[in-house]
Amino acid sequence: MFNLPIGLRTKVAVLSLFLLCLPWLGYQYVWEMEKYLRHGQEKTLEGTTQALATALHERPKLFDSQASFLTQVQQGRDLYAYPLAGPIQLDGKLSDWADYRHKSIEYGQSHQIFKADPNTPLNVSFTHMVGKYSGYLYGFFEVIDPNVIYRGKNTLRIDLNDHLTIATLAPDGVFKRYIISTIKDGWISAFELPEDPALSTPVTPEVQIQGKWRKTKLGYNIELRMPLDMVGSKLGFAIHDVNNPKTRRLDAVVGTSAIDDVDKLGTVLVPSPEIESIIKGMSHNSSRIWVVDKHGRVLAKSGDIRTGSSVWTRTVKEAPDPSFWGQFKRNYLIPLYYKILTTPPKDFVDSLQDSTVLEGSHIQKALSGKQGSTWRLTPDNKAVILAAASPIWIDDKVMGVVISEETTHGIRTLRNKALEKLFNVILTVMSMGTLALFFFASSISSRIRKLRDEAERAIDSQGRITNHIQGSKVRDEIGDLSRSFASIVSRLGQYTHYLENMSSRLSHELRTPVAVVRSSLEHLSLQQLDKDSRKYVDRAQEGVSRLSMILNNMSEATRLEESLSKAEVDTFPLSKVVNGCMQGYQLTYPQQEFVLSIPDEPLTMRGVPEYIAQLMDKLIANALEFCLPGTPITVSLEVKNRKAVLTIGNLGPELPDKMSEQIFESMVSVRQQKAQDKPHLGLGLYIARLITQFHQGSIVAGNISSHQKGQTKDSEHKHLQSGVEIHVTLPLHKE
Repeated sequence: MFNLPIGLRTKVAVLSLFLLCLPWLGYQYVWEMEKYLRHGQEKTLEGTTQALATALHERPKLFDSQASFLTQVQQGRDLYAYPLAGPIQLDGKLSDWADYRHKSIEYGQSHQIFKADPNTPLNVSFTHMVGKYSGYLYGFFEVIDPNVIYRGKNTLRIDLNDHLTIATLAPDGVFKRYIISTIKDGWISAFELPEDPALSTPVTPEVQIQGKWRKTKLGYNIELRMPLDMVGSKLGFAIHDVNNPKTRRLDAVVGTSAIDDVDKLGTVLVPSPEIESIIKGMSHNSSRIWVVDKHGRVLAKSGDIRTGSSVWTRTVKEAPDPSFWGQFKRNYLIPLYYKILTTPPKDFVDSLQDSTVLEGSHIQKALSGKQGSTWRLTPDNKAVILAAASPIWIDDKVMGVVISEETTHGIRTLRNKALEKLFNVILTVMSMGTLALFFFASSISSRIRKLRDEAERAIDSQGRITNHIQGSKVRDEIGDLSRSFASIVSRLGQYTHYLENMSSRLSHELRTPVAVVRSSLEHLSLQQLDKDSRKYVDRAQEGVSRLSMILNNMSEATRLEESLSKAEVDTFPLSKVVNGCMQGYQLTYPQQEFVLSIPDEPLTMRGVPEYIAQLMDKLIANALEFCLPGTPITVSLEVKNRKAVLTIGNLGPELPDKMSEQIFESMVSVRQQKAQDKPHLGLGLYIARLITQFHQGSIVAGNISSHQKGQTKDSEHKHLQSGVEIHVTLPLHKE
């Protein structure tokens, strides 16, 4: 697995990611602040409900004496006049009740008041509800009756037919009964009955009760209205069913309650306009306030939480900033922030918008005499609503509850504004901190890279000191390292220079003693010596000759370096020089086979042809020394990428590992350590490299393997042999 290098700038960039903890910490801080704001909103709302409840304490006249003081409410018997959004068109079609039909109640077998024959099935039932609008009580009756019997045109009796009876305890305390009886479809005829329930005559027309009777496929509809000042806290309705037009006998009565006795009447709760006027004067336009009785039925309501403008929201409204920074925040930053933040919705589903009965733990707690509050989520999960409740006391009894509701839109808006400003500050700090760290890391990285480049330029690929390092003057750790490198390179340069000149100094210093020894041996050889002494003198002369050859080889490289610096460059054909050299080698070494591949093109280059010939001498001498007996030496010259490539190869021992570059160093040899005819100091390929570099070329060596045919007396076979190839690349002259 490869280890990818990671620079200082990358590491600092990764470390700067810890700055991302700042937005998280800021968000957590604002979230805690929001919790405290919600707690403050809760306490504020509880204070609002307590103030409103105080305004309603000990005022029993605000509560209906019958409906609100009941110990138990029975659905269907105790009616609720729902607030209507507008007046009802009295046409008997019931289309105006479409938005309220879900609040209507069906009356049937369980609401039967009278039945003439208990063994016959009940044929009559109805659906009914009442509502309140602008001083009138509206109601509808959708009656299912297979046989509709109208009142006779000439009869004085109004109760021997299908009819509707209304009974109420009027506000003045008088028991009143009314009957709706008609001779045909159309506007209803209303009559007031005697106060005595046992009497049905005489009757008095009642023009304040208005409505319409409309026959349907299943029976008939009655749609009516009557002034609220005619209706007391007790109210009951009953449908009388007559099926035989001849006998006109009453078969059944189905109603909301019994209507022949004031004590048996059910109640009707009409939302109190007095309470509504009080809470309208005290309500906040961001809150919705309810007043309910002890049964949870709504007595008054004010406000709308969906359109409310919270005091929290108003406090954070700001004028738009026309500056560049303000436009940048509006166009780029704020849309980015709201990828995380949630914007309070402009609209949401309010399940309690049209409720007439409220329930909840906060209401139960208020009915027990304590303040309560609760949080709830809307059905569409878009808004959180806070509700607080306080009890209304009358004669040391809880007779109702004030409920105030608000959304958390204002707090969420305030939180978002706080987070926007916090994120702006954090983003600025993070950007400046990251840039500062990045530039600091870049400065350190560039100084280290500069020191690395100086170190690489100071020492070439052969380990020679070519440049000096300038120590930094900055007083820090990197400056100390730079000065240390400069001192080290300076000392290494001095030592390398000493080593480079040591061979020439040794050659110069040893030549005189060698000459003295040689002359002494020559004089000694002229003397008459016995056989054993002559042998030792010959061996001494042979050693002096080898030592002299070593000195010549040592001085050759030095002389070549000095001559290269003064050489005059000229243009010459490389092919002709190589071809001429190879002709001389073939004459010099007639026993050695050479395989040539030299193009006819001149391959013009700039340089010194004598040095190229010396290069060929060293490479051929190296190939002859390592070539296996009976195998050829291959010499090829070709053009690749507008450069001349000279290749000299021989079959023989391969190069040891990691020696393909070191063999071109001075005093390096890969020959086996055994007795040799000639001394070898490893300077031949070193000289070849000097000549190649002088001509701005390159020289490399590598192992090869090839198939060579070998002949035997019995058969012909192939065997694998290895060797070495040296490639010299020289630039050609551009004409």
